[in-house]
Amino acid sequence: MIIYLDGKFVPEEEAKISVFDHGLLYGDGVFEGIRAYRGRVFRLDAHLERLYDSAKVINLEIPLTKEQFKDLIYETLRRNNLKDAYIRPVVTRGKGDLGLDPRKCPKPTVFIIATSWGAMYGDLYEKGLNAISVSVRRNAAEALPPNAKTLNYLNNILAKLESIYKGGDEAIFFDTNGYLSEGSGDNIFIVKKGILLTPPTLNNLRGITREVVLECAITLGIEHRECNLGYFDLYAADEVFVTGTAAEVAPIVEIDGRKIGTGKPGPITKQVMVAFKEVTMSE
Repeated sequence: MIIYLDGKFVPEEEAKISVFDHGLLYGDGVFEGIRAYRGRVFRLDAHLERLYDSAKVINLEIPLTKEQFKDLIYETLRRNNLKDAYIRPVVTRGKGDLGLDPRKCPKPTVFIIATSWGAMYGDLYEKGLNAISVSVRRNAAEALPPNAKTLNYLNNILAKLESIYKGGDEAIFFDTNGYLSEGSGDNIFIVKKGILLTPPTLNNLRGITREVVLECAITLGIEHRECNLGYFDLYAADEVFVTGTAAEVAPIVEIDGRKIGTGKPGPITKQVMVAFKEVTMSE
């Protein structure tokens, strides 16, 4: 595997950063997860815009223009001879000292990983996932905005751990106000009486795949709304699915031991899955 790291393309075993890098010490940095399908990088402009927005939120200046970053992503794919891939661009605060002061980090670290990536949930796209609503709450928007895609993912990892311990395939977050938020690494949608419902993006990430799904809903003529949702809405839903770059569109058929709808991926979920796949194959 060839990695881009701070101006050079190096073999994986030579891709090393300092133990004093604040990305490692404090989760001080930003990243994106991007997909390439058949030699096309999907929604790259949108991903880079979010990367730079996230960096602005934490006052981190990325030492590349968006066009330069785009070219480096393309080149990373070429050097690894990848047409279908998962791409992980990362920008950290860089090497500093053991203190918190970001001014001690004069130069950000930039690296790009590209690797082959199949279906994240394997055959569960056909059968559906079992999800667990976890006790861990999503970071409060006034503390660490979930819209900033930072390297500080311990909140998500704690949720994932709880779902694993309880036998789930995915975790479902609620926020500190008791509203439905998202999955451990994906946005969430509910279908009730033919209407597609999803939480507003104050307490969850503004997902690129989420936006594509909403576009697909318009194309398919599916009524959709953004609104606050709670446990009742989740358990009483006719269909539930999650969306993300890695997960794509994944149906959920059981939550906290409760069967969702018929216990199988529902008709609207299937429509959205097909429509999303068509978009990824055409853009």
